[in-house]
Amino acid sequence: MKRVNRLSIYYKPSLASSFISPVSSVLSANFSVGMAKISDKITQLWWFYGCSLTKTFTGTRVTPVIETTVRLKNPQFRFPRTRVSNRCCSSMSQTNGNLPENPPVMVRETIDLTDKEKKIFDRLLQVLFHFNLETQLRVAGGWVRDKLLGKDCYDIDIALDNMLGREFCEKVNEYLISTGEETQGIGVIQSNPDQSKHLETARMRLFDVWIDFVNLRSEDYAENSRIPTMRFGSAEQDAYRRDLTINSLFYNINTCLVEDFTGRGLDDLKTGKIVTPLPPKETFLDDPLRVLRAIRFSARFEFEMVEELKAAAKETDVKSAISDKISRERVGHEVDLMVSGNQPAKAMAYISELGLFWVVFTPPPNLEPPISKDLDRVCVRYMDAGSRLMNEIRRIFTDEQRRLYLYASLFLPLRKTVYKDTKKKILPFSNHVFRNSLKLKASDADDVTRLHNAVEKFLILIPFVSSNSNSNEEIQLSEINWEPEMIDVPVKLKSRILLGLLLREIKDFWRVALVISTLLYKDSIVDQEILKLEESRDLFMEVEQVILRLDLEKIWEVKPLINGKEIMRLLGLEKGGPVVSEWQRKLLQWQLAYPSGGEVECVDWMMRETQLKRART
Repeated sequence: MKRVNRLSIYYKPSLASSFISPVSSVLSANFSVGMAKISDKITQLWWFYGCSLTKTFTGTRVTPVIETTVRLKNPQFRFPRTRVSNRCCSSMSQTNGNLPENPPVMVRETIDLTDKEKKIFDRLLQVLFHFNLETQLRVAGGWVRDKLLGKDCYDIDIALDNMLGREFCEKVNEYLISTGEETQGIGVIQSNPDQSKHLETARMRLFDVWIDFVNLRSEDYAENSRIPTMRFGSAEQDAYRRDLTINSLFYNINTCLVEDFTGRGLDDLKTGKIVTPLPPKETFLDDPLRVLRAIRFSARFEFEMVEELKAAAKETDVKSAISDKISRERVGHEVDLMVSGNQPAKAMAYISELGLFWVVFTPPPNLEPPISKDLDRVCVRYMDAGSRLMNEIRRIFTDEQRRLYLYASLFLPLRKTVYKDTKKKILPFSNHVFRNSLKLKASDADDVTRLHNAVEKFLILIPFVSSNSNSNEEIQLSEINWEPEMIDVPVKLKSRILLGLLLREIKDFWRVALVISTLLYKDSIVDQEILKLEESRDLFMEVEQVILRLDLEKIWEVKPLINGKEIMRLLGLEKGGPVVSEWQRKLLQWQLAYPSGGEVECVDWMMRETQLKRART
């Protein structure tokens, strides 16, 4: 016999404050009509949609008692469920008005659709009606989770119970043709079991939103094989194959119901737990990327990973599966989402804690110097310090600047660690991470390398522009090795030249590089001492003000007074070469030293320098 969950609810007007007003008003008119209205009100509550009710009235006209027995349409959605607001009040009352140590997560009782979501879902239901399809349409995973948490989500994944996503997309286009509307292109992402991509996914655009369509799945594993045989499954089977219980919830478009087939997705969402529907090791070996997803969601929502999950993630065969079964592109995508998220340092700390740092950021062979045992923890501390310092400074950075800043902070302890590639070229550690370990953009590797190089230069220049500079430091300024060919100008002008050259090299990322530099200047703030954090913030602001006072903020946009062709004409050269490049650098230095100088003065200086050079020769 099929089990059906039942719920009996008792309402007494003297006890249920939310029903006092409607009850008293209808009792004055007619008892039976009043009871009917109250029953109708009860049925409007969201959890009763699609359910059947039987009502029994007892008591007197003055103190009526209503017994309502509900036959739930979805036996997996267990009740009663206490509203979170009531739960919070209960917890506070037990702690003398103080918030509990681990307050429950505020989870909504209903899913409110936006106008666009209503249009999309109505269109999908129109397709079902038009073709008389018995398909159940369910929104799966993250959209349901985020909507229940009251967050916006534009990532809609539709799960189909009896057809492939590609087949349903074709039905959508057939319907659009029948209504005279423009058809939409269909993209198909093929399954790739070798990389734990088990399902074919179809994509199409509806009302300017990309929608993914995939069939519900069940899996059978052959003996001694980790690649399953895929077949259509029930929603419950599919839910148990999901990565986490909080991602296993469905929203049934046909019935407008939230479905919790694992029986704990909603509870884990409310209590802030990261749990796998099946045993975690089995779940991770099925798709090892789920380890990183568990870390990402734990950091993003500040949920707690249960101990069994963490123990499974530390297993040697799980680590091997991450290295062997998952494409580096998928690993890089997950890591990039962590770094771009709201808790990047916490995510990296979890990766380190679970012993996965060098599994994710695989080092190249023959590193110089070799990686020390606890270097991953040092890297995480630098990212954490960098994240806190950026928040303390409160400057407006673009998303890309923040992202690369965090990567550069993470790999700051490895900025001088190098390796030789297959062509015997010496490259920095971060180059291998971005290009090989994470398969991110090649420009990311170049930008982080530029940031690390700029940091080294800032560390040299900061003493000369800070309030603590002295005559000895000014003498040392003329001996800086990264710009050996300095023109002959007063020492006080050389700091403007060097700062200007550095900013022209790093451009819009100069503030990013300066913030990172303060992490290393003198005593590091990596030990998370608030005083040092404030000192680093003050140092940043001091150097920033110097740069602004010297009018260098957008110095890279300033055009040279004399271009290469004019240099060739003045020197009587028929073609360019090292001589022209050398003079371009010198003229740029002169222009930085004398920002109010004009083209005529610049040419005069160049010609005098040329004559002096010839005389010395």
